[in-house]
Amino acid sequence: MSIPNKKVVNGWAMYDWANSVYNLVITTTFFPLYFISITNAKFGGDVVDFFGWQLKNSVLYDYALAFAYLLIAFTMPILGSIADTRGNKKNFLRFFTYLGGLSCMAFFLFTKDSSLELAVLYFVLATVGYCGGLVFYNSYLPEIAPVALRDRVSARGYSFGYIGSVLLQIIGFALVLTFEANGWPGDLAPRITFLLVGVWWIGFAQIPFVRLPKSQPSVEVHKGGVFSEGFTELKKVYAQVRRMPVLKHFLRGFFFYSMGVQTVMMVATIFGLKELKMAQTNLIGCVVIIQLVAILGAWGMARLSERYGNFRILMLTVVLWIGICLCAYFISSEMQFYLLSVAVGLVMGGIQSLSRSTYAKLIPETRDTASFFSYYDVTEKFSIVLGLFSFGYIEHLTGDMRTSVLVLMGFFVIGLLWLFSALRKQRRLAVAEKPALTETM
Repeated sequence: MSIPNKKVVNGWAMYDWANSVYNLVITTTFFPLYFISITNAKFGGDVVDFFGWQLKNSVLYDYALAFAYLLIAFTMPILGSIADTRGNKKNFLRFFTYLGGLSCMAFFLFTKDSSLELAVLYFVLATVGYCGGLVFYNSYLPEIAPVALRDRVSARGYSFGYIGSVLLQIIGFALVLTFEANGWPGDLAPRITFLLVGVWWIGFAQIPFVRLPKSQPSVEVHKGGVFSEGFTELKKVYAQVRRMPVLKHFLRGFFFYSMGVQTVMMVATIFGLKELKMAQTNLIGCVVIIQLVAILGAWGMARLSERYGNFRILMLTVVLWIGICLCAYFISSEMQFYLLSVAVGLVMGGIQSLSRSTYAKLIPETRDTASFFSYYDVTEKFSIVLGLFSFGYIEHLTGDMRTSVLVLMGFFVIGLLWLFSALRKQRRLAVAEKPALTETM
């Protein structure tokens, strides 16, 4: 089945191309490595002073990310509802894009002689910009793709994102090698890369800004203020979600396995740096491999879901994640880390793409897409907050990142059980309804 409105779909996917450089360069590779390196140099070790609070730099990094996700989790439901009632999703998408892109550019000013507190503020704002934009970007999926094609369109978005982010990653990697070869200041190459992230993000985002359709307001006649209508819309969507048992159980499963997925993605490079003493250039190259393999994972899982159903394939990927966590606890060499990275890439691309399209299939036909996807995003963000906090806190208590990995494995197990429950409820509903529903999930 061919994808209709290819110009619109590709324009939508270009936002993934634009903003995924933040996810790869800022939260996964260059910035965490740079943050650890600069704070080590600034404080003479891995214990830093943050507003008088003494803690490890890796723990501060986890806590800063967790705080940013917590902030967005509390604000996005009402913003999503406002966007639905006013039909201005694209304006919100623009705002968060510029907030995130400009904050990334500000990282250029972060050196060992600058304020750590200010750098953490930029980091929080960049994360808020990235997460906030994703809510409104994701909410376009049910508007531009029919149910039968949402797995493929979602996979296309993630594939664009993986390709675009890898290209900028390679540019940044080339800058690092060039600066090292010529003996130029070691911190300048990553700082230039941070600047390029903001330029790339804002620049390529102009394509979806032009091609995405204008949203239709869910409220035709406005009888109240922006916030009062937003809260009314939020309550309406919440009431709908409560009456949808399959959707509720899926969100619970998504909550727990996302705690593992997102945390692994965000701390993988720090794990390789601190536990295996890997060189930063090797870690960056390893993440490029993950991104390229993830393209295959996204497309492969989309095809498998069309044949075997979304829930079965999601359960398979979660089982594979459990195995990855178990292996991560025991690995002791760079070669083992590389092999594990290939496995991470395959399941990472699949689970992210399939989770988004599964949710898009489960929600009802509605104009309240931003409100519904704010629930999806809030579920994910709270899971990231708890995942990162748990990971950082356990490392803080034990001094061992490997113990934290075992906790992540437990989150995957709980998520798997909720997915199984969602599948059982879907089957019962299919049997109860006449004619029987065709199993597409």
